[in-house]
Amino acid sequence: MRKQVIATAAAALGFLLVIPASAADAGPGAPGIGDPYYPTYGNGGYDVAHYGLALRYQPATDTLSGTATLQATATQGLTSFDLDFALTVSKVTVDGRPASFTTSGEQELVITPARTIPGGRHFTVAVTYSGVPSTVQRYGFTSWQRTPDGGVAANEPESAWWWFPSNDHPLDKATYDVDVSVPAGEQAVSNGLLLSQRTAHGWTDYHWRQDKPQATYLATLALGHFDITRSRTRTGVPVINAYSTALPATTAANARKGVERTGEIIDFLSTWFGPYPFDAAGGYVPDVPSHFSLEAQTRVFYSPAVFAASDGIGTVAHELSHQWWGDDVSLERWSDIWLNEGFATYGSWLWQEHEGGPTTQQAARQTYDSYPADDPFWTVKPGDPGPDKQFDDAVYDRGAIAIQALRTTIGDHAFRALLKAWPAQHRYGNGTIAEFRALAEHLSGKDLGGFFTTWLYTAAKPAVLPGS
Repeated sequence: MRKQVIATAAAALGFLLVIPASAADAGPGAPGIGDPYYPTYGNGGYDVAHYGLALRYQPATDTLSGTATLQATATQGLTSFDLDFALTVSKVTVDGRPASFTTSGEQELVITPARTIPGGRHFTVAVTYSGVPSTVQRYGFTSWQRTPDGGVAANEPESAWWWFPSNDHPLDKATYDVDVSVPAGEQAVSNGLLLSQRTAHGWTDYHWRQDKPQATYLATLALGHFDITRSRTRTGVPVINAYSTALPATTAANARKGVERTGEIIDFLSTWFGPYPFDAAGGYVPDVPSHFSLEAQTRVFYSPAVFAASDGIGTVAHELSHQWWGDDVSLERWSDIWLNEGFATYGSWLWQEHEGGPTTQQAARQTYDSYPADDPFWTVKPGDPGPDKQFDDAVYDRGAIAIQALRTTIGDHAFRALLKAWPAQHRYGNGTIAEFRALAEHLSGKDLGGFFTTWLYTAAKPAVLPGS
């Protein structure tokens, strides 16, 4: 109503007044991006294009400090907006002007710019901060692991809060420059390619760049002492691997045996999933007590526990499969986790068959038979497991069985086309299970509604495994 009154007065004075709707309708950005599993994760009102991180790390005290500069676009008029962050902030600017800020809840940094940001406007946020990440807990846990000589940021579905402010949800992917200074003799490992390494005045600066869109939880940082190896895939993609010098000898030897096959595995998986989507590859094995691994984009985080008794080749193949399924094409909401974990598990089955082990059908049969119908395993629905069961074995194993069942149902030709079409059509973006089903139906010419209901959305063991 107010806009109409102003416009009428302007007309009476004989000129046309144009009021941008984005400015007139400005308000706070939402404190969550809208994910039903994690209502406060991510934020509304803007989209980040690039993170520029200029950091300094002191391993003796586990102190991380620096400035994060975010290049973003307002998707609405913004009087304020949130970032997800857990360390202590000392200063914020928006487009070079000081901005006020406060905290809310477990991880919300609420920023009020000096001037309202109109919808559609590109803007820059700079956040200066410091803290001891390993001492910070949110929701009862920490995503920063202290090591004997440094620290590591790696976790899912969140890890960014402990080392940089972000719009922490896979829906808002961005490119990265990570510039980290550490005491001379220390090393810093992150995603993408190492652009430069310089030592001066007792400090070494490492500049890593990830120039393809990346979800925030896939951004990783490892600080400490590493043995670093370099090689290339058959198509020339640089492979950079790093191994903590503090690893037990057997673990280190096993890790090298498995992880150094990264290029070979990527070459093989490319025959199934299409061209490798990034300009670098590799992984790192820090000296941490955790037992999980994570598909950090282009630089996989591997728990040393994976290599305590073997080369962990199945895990290596799983995490590298994620470079297509989860990293290149990220989920749109966390309930779509099957698109990540089911296909990564299936990728490890493909590698297992390639190496002369059980075929994918045999692996599906063995897994299907290993769980009786009354086992709680079958009560988890891979297509919507709930946040408490998001990383349940059923999402991985029942999810992979479902993929083999889909292969048998639609035929090998359509299946192989599907595994390449999905990454090609959604490259560097996001996707949902509903979109995947639509593509499978398009390529196969079959109605797969009943199939997806049975295999992904029914809390019971499917009566028949196709192809058996």
